[in-house]
Amino acid sequence: MCYRCFRPKGACLCADIVPMPTRTRFVLLMSPKEFKEEKAATGRLTHLCLPDSEIVMGKSFEDDGRVRALLEDPGHYPVLLYPGKGAVNLSEQPAVSGELAGSGGAAIEGLRRELEAKRLVVFVLDATWSGARKMLRLSPCLQRLPRVMFTPSAPSRYVIKQQPQEGCLSTLEAVHELLRALERHGLDRYERPEQLLGLFKKMQDYQLACAADPNRPGYRRRPYSEPKGRQRPRGRSGRRRLRYLQVR
Repeated sequence: MCYRCFRPKGACLCADIVPMPTRTRFVLLMSPKEFKEEKAATGRLTHLCLPDSEIVMGKSFEDDGRVRALLEDPGHYPVLLYPGKGAVNLSEQPAVSGELAGSGGAAIEGLRRELEAKRLVVFVLDATWSGARKMLRLSPCLQRLPRVMFTPSAPSRYVIKQQPQEGCLSTLEAVHELLRALERHGLDRYERPEQLLGLFKKMQDYQLACAADPNRPGYRRRPYSEPKGRQRPRGRSGRRRLRYLQVR
């Protein structure tokens, strides 16, 4: 086992990781299940690529000392990556000759002014939809934060996990999209945009190869099916289960 990426040594990805400094600090609020049990763990892989990031594990962060310190630092401008009403959509039209179009552009201009003297700190809930909602419900300190979001530029590339609906992304893909949006607005730099997605593909290619090998014991009994042909999972009540913009 590699105790850096927490993958078997034969599938270790550490040699392909080149740290990418960013202006933005990313705080991955990771659910205990994600931290202890999830084998894909795209949040951990994202953290290894971004030296200006950290992982904080928990269900409620209201009394978490590290989260409180980040929120109360006068040099920080903390936001929550979470979609919905009131969130600043960073996929709005970028600046052209110092101007922005529409109300979304005005919101981005306001964010730009805030960041002239402060550092952007983005909190990311690294959990399933139901887990993320619970974490947010138990953390009023996060509920009070301004929110940012984006419109995905492409469908999720996650082929080894079921996506409940169009637009759902892994944590790694979500951070990739956010960094691209921040760079378009001149709010950050994204030096290696191909790295996160490249690692994501390599991680999945290894698992797909294992699943397709009929001589490999103790693994799946069959190869993965095409994502488009899968049925979406249903909860106990028969309703479709929804997840956040990130699906682990």
